[in-house]
Amino acid sequence: MSKPVEETIAQPSAVAAPKKKQPYPFWLGGVAATIAASITHPLDLTKVRMQATGDKGMINSLRKTVRTAGVRGLFDGISGTWLRQMTYSICRFWAYDESKKLLGANEKSPAWQLALAGCMAGGIAGFVGNPGEILMVRMQGDFAKPPEKRLNYKNSIDGLIRMVREEGWSSLGRGVGPNVFRAILMNASQLASYDFFKNELLKTGYFEDNIYVHTTASFAAGTVATTVCSPADVIKSRIMSASGAEGKSAIHMLRTSFKNEGPMFMFKGWVPAWTRLQPTTILIFITLEQLKRVVDWTRGDL
Repeated sequence: MSKPVEETIAQPSAVAAPKKKQPYPFWLGGVAATIAASITHPLDLTKVRMQATGDKGMINSLRKTVRTAGVRGLFDGISGTWLRQMTYSICRFWAYDESKKLLGANEKSPAWQLALAGCMAGGIAGFVGNPGEILMVRMQGDFAKPPEKRLNYKNSIDGLIRMVREEGWSSLGRGVGPNVFRAILMNASQLASYDFFKNELLKTGYFEDNIYVHTTASFAAGTVATTVCSPADVIKSRIMSASGAEGKSAIHMLRTSFKNEGPMFMFKGWVPAWTRLQPTTILIFITLEQLKRVVDWTRGDL
């Protein structure tokens, strides 16, 4: 006797609900940025010295540094760079993710929405990271100055203590306006454009979410960010590298520089800035993507 039809039909197995992906640790971006900045520090050092002290040409500035301070001099102010990345960069990546949540955005959202999230993140991070930014700029530019004008900070912590003791608490806010403005531009152009370019590449159907896409998207993001941020970056470096009363007014610094050098002073140091920011941007996002994969692996999500 044949079995009833309903008994011969296989019962559908229960489909497990898709596992909700947990958010990544907020500090991943800061770690990735610190690793990248440590590798590219000599290029950042050269950019700051060209902007703040008038060194001519990237290669000449590098040679001058090696000639006067040795190869070790290429890493002058590295502790200031670490302090800056572990304050500013941790804050900006965290704030960017939180801003996207607040706006209901994700990596596939329109460019304007990603840029708005980047602006929000930049405003917060630029303010929080301002003391670290000052220390980084001062320590990088110190050895390019005449001996009698050097600050000679031992490290970033010593620099913070001396700044407060010698110049008051208000010194920690020096250049905060240009720095916040520059941070807004940076995050709107770098973080947002990386998400935008990455999504556009994946939408074509010719690419997978791998290191090739990460490299291409970060290369494009680095070029956009360098060009957009150059004017604010030059003004910020000149104000922060000054001490005493000479660097208090961004408007005065802008007028003086415009009068003496013309409008193209705003793009002074673009080549070393691009040369530094390009590998930094690529290293940041590749490192960040790999750190995310490590986190996924430890959670069993791969």
